This record gives sequence, structure tokens and C-alpha cells, in this order.
Amino acid sequence: MKLSSGDLTTLDYRVEDGIARVTLNRPAELNTMNKAFWPEMIQVFHAIDADPSVRCVIIASTGKHFTAGLDLKMASSGALANSGADIGRQREAFRRHVKELQESFNVIDNCRVPVIAVCHGGCIGGGVDLVTACDIRICTSDAFFVIQEINIAIVADVGTLQRIPHLLPQGLIRELCYTGRRFPAAEAAKWGFVNRVADSHEAALAAADGMARDIAAKSPLAITGIKQVLNYGRDHSVADGLEYVAVWNAGMLQGDDVAQAVTAQMAKTQAVFANLTG
Repeated sequence: MKLSSGDLTTLDYRVEDGIARVTLNRPAELNTMNKAFWPEMIQVFHAIDADPSVRCVIIASTGKHFTAGLDLKMASSGALANSGADIGRQREAFRRHVKELQESFNVIDNCRVPVIAVCHGGCIGGGVDLVTACDIRICTSDAFFVIQEINIAIVADVGTLQRIPHLLPQGLIRELCYTGRRFPAAEAAKWGFVNRVADSHEAALAAADGMARDIAAKSPLAITGIKQVLNYGRDHSVADGLEYVAVWNAGMLQGDDVAQAVTAQMAKTQAVFANLTG
């Protein structure tokens, strides 16, 4: 599917040189996640997965903060409101609502190519759900992260509690979740939550761009295989992961990319790999 920024209200989207750039574009509202944001994120990542030219994704933002998280007006006027229906039916509808919101970040986790998040200022609440679904996180020195849900008496329910245990130690996770305190860039870097800290937003974007271009130059078949195998291994046993990668390579190493990569290495040249098919 073809998609442009003109089709969207909360995100800007463009593809250039094999890199998809997704930018939160509501700075006056602190890039809060309103009703339109959730389906638009799904639309964008469906477009990315359908575009064989895309080899890496950068998610960034605008204004003072990366995002202040969930639009509380949406929460108070939406599924949390009493519809007057039978209580059991209300709760079943709310469960489906939460599952729909979860999918907006599942599409990032399941994207066939690596996704790099570039955070500046505050990355709060739903922002942490978003960036924990990404492969790589780069931030500015003034950035901070907040698992905000405890501060509004909510159990975080769109991905943070499920994904962050693979990124941070349990004791630290529980402190951040129970207290809702700020987790500043320096501390996030110390614990490996972010890959790199840059002095400015421009420098962080440049670092992400350089990393994305390095990834885009590799075999897209190998890159998508690595992401698939890493995600599978995260969610399964070591034995299951070893079996999965054996089957993957038995099927996927039959193409031209290995021979091209080896030839280029021997000749000290840069291999050029074909896109995946649509």
C-alpha cells in the first residue's frame, strides 16, 4: 500500500534511500497519543512492511518532548467511560479496546526491518511502550523516560511491562514502574537501555541516520532473518531458538546474497544487495 504524510494527521512519513522516517508531528500538544495516532501507526507500519525498498526505520519527534504519552482526554471520554451497557459487556469491549492499542506497538516489534527510536525531552507513558518495541534507542543528553501509568493509577498495558524485562534488570524495572520517577539519559545509558546519547536533537538524528545507512547497506534478507531469529529467541527457549535459526538458514541461505557478500569481502569492495520482493 502507498501512504504519504497527506494521509495522516499525527505522523509524518517518507521513505528515502531505503530508510523510512516516521515523525510524531503534534508538538503543540506535546505529541500526545490521541485517537487518530493509534490506527495511523498501524497504517504506517503496514505500508513499511509492504514496501520492499525499506531496509530500516527511524522514529523521531518534534517540539519540546518526544511524547507526553496517552491523550488523557481520549482516555476519559473513551473506553474508560461508562456506556450504560451491562458491566460484563462493558469490560469485554474495554479488553478489545486495549488489544487494539497494543497492536499499534506490536507492528513496530514485528516489523520485518530494524526500527531505531530517536528520543529527546520527555518520553513518557505510551512513549516508553513505543520505544521498548523498537530495536535500538538513541537519545539526547536531556532526555528522560517515565513509566507514567502508576502516576495516574493505571497498570501499563500496551507493552512496557512485557518488553522492558528484556532490556533492564528486574529490580530497576520494578522501581521505575512502582515509583513513576524519571529515568534520565545518563542512567538509561549506564544500564544499556539506550544505545547512544547525543548532545543535541540534531546530533541524535544524525547518529540514527548513520546507523540506519549502515544497516541499509547490508543484505536485507540477512537483516530480516536476524530480527526474526532474535525476536523468536526472546520469546522461546534456547533449544527452540536454535531449531528456528537452523530451519531459517536452511530455507533462506539458498539465494545470491552470501556469494555476493563473500566476493565483495575478498575484493575489498561494497556489495550491493537487491531489495526483498513485495
